[in-house]
Amino acid sequence: MNKKTLVLGASLKPNRYSNYAVQRLVANNVETVAFGLRAGEISGVTIDVTLLGYQNIHTVTLYLNPKRQQEYYNYIVSLQPKRVIFNPGTENPEFYKILKENNIAFEAACTLVLLSTNQY
Repeated sequence: MNKKTLVLGASLKPNRYSNYAVQRLVANNVETVAFGLRAGEISGVTIDVTLLGYQNIHTVTLYLNPKRQQEYYNYIVSLQPKRVIFNPGTENPEFYKILKENNIAFEAACTLVLLSTNQY
């Protein structure tokens, strides 16, 4: 069961939840890709600084506040993920509506908690 995941808002700073999420996804053998503002690597995953046309994305997990998400709405929809996870602080009713209109599931949840409780 591989739910290829895009971590959107990945940070090289080890004290950021997005960084820890990449580490935990890799540790749980989830194929992971990442996009952030600074290029680098976390647990062998390259942080891309250019939006790529990733294929077969199952889950997009967001680590961007609602205002910063706006520029990525069309991009995320174009990936046609099965679901989008809105981590704490990223909840966005405006984007929920867009996802619903495009038949993309979403949930306000914490990727780290989902992984640690085997609900991912």
